[in-house]
Amino acid sequence: MKPKKIPMRSCVVTKERYPKAELVRVVRTPEGEVVIDRAGRMNGRGAYLKRDLTVIEKAQQTGVLKRHLEVTIPDAIYDELKELVK
Repeated sequence: MKPKKIPMRSCVVTKERYPKAELVRVVRTPEGEVVIDRAGRMNGRGAYLKRDLTVIEKAQQTGVLKRHLEVTIPDAIYDELKELVK
């Protein structure tokens, strides 16, 4: 029997590839709203972040999510990401 394929995704901050389950997906919905996609199946443009507090803080400082999702990211999203990682 063939082993099951593990989907890999890249973190937008570190550029390293990880299994999809180890990352957090942030999505810009078609309506322009920014949300955290816990299930990984939402419609819209997504960006992946490693589940690490330093990576999330670096993303906030550099504005990398703003560039990838092409919309301003509210501070509440970063706060929610930090709570999710803890």
